[in-house]
Amino acid sequence: MPINGELAALGAAFLWATATVMFGQLGKSLSPLVLNLAKGVMAIALILLTLLLLKGPPTGLEPRPIVLLILSGMVGIGLGDTAYFAAINRIGARQALLLETLAPAMTAWLAGVLLAENIGLTAWVGILLTLVGVGWVISQRLSQPERVPWQFNGGVIYAVLAALGQATGAVLSRAALAQSAIHPLWSSLLRLGGGGALILMIVIKQGGIGDRIRPLQNPRILAMVGLAALLGTYLAIYLQQFALQHSPAGVAQALTSTSPLFVLPMAAALGDPVSGRTVAGVGLALVGVYLLFQP
Repeated sequence: MPINGELAALGAAFLWATATVMFGQLGKSLSPLVLNLAKGVMAIALILLTLLLLKGPPTGLEPRPIVLLILSGMVGIGLGDTAYFAAINRIGARQALLLETLAPAMTAWLAGVLLAENIGLTAWVGILLTLVGVGWVISQRLSQPERVPWQFNGGVIYAVLAALGQATGAVLSRAALAQSAIHPLWSSLLRLGGGGALILMIVIKQGGIGDRIRPLQNPRILAMVGLAALLGTYLAIYLQQFALQHSPAGVAQALTSTSPLFVLPMAAALGDPVSGRTVAGVGLALVGVYLLFQP
């Protein structure tokens, strides 16, 4: 059975969940900007290698889609992912993922305003149920934040900014891809290039880049960044671009935001108990996912 946009979005969610656990560990050694830059450079190298092996000529690379995809990368990856990593460092992966579920509603609204892309009532109900289910699963961890108040509040601000960056980046990608024949690998490369260029300019302006990238000399850290880049950037962004090309932006973003559900089995495997509330939240989110697959 051929993959469709909705399945691609779910695949991206699973890969992003796996990578988020790794990014949480890497944040102890690398700043958000350096971590974002490192995983972006590695993902770009992987995409270039893949394009070289496939020997596929670029298609659909017209000026307007190119500009939109580069802008999408600057906002969604350069700013959005950096804010997301900063949120993980302050409030933890689960809380950051919870607030990331604001992105689908933001995406659907922006797509309606900017692209006149109006999704049906069933899809809106699916988005709502997915968000409520995911939020219910994660919010039980929010009652007693482990960080001091200013860190928690700052982390919430970063997480909301990350969701806004993801939503804006998704809409810009959708605008570029909806009527284009650009292969997802090329669109991923343009987005990563735009995001990487912005991050590099910020890092150079801040100075002290040598000291900040020194932790990457540790083979273990470098290997973990490479694996996280493979899963959470190279593969996940490819699937996200495919989803945005073949399904409405709000639907694609809602399914991509089911990442917290995939974290649950990982948590259970690590000995974290799964409550009845968690099971109920997962069930509610899955009903929402089912509605998003309906015509």
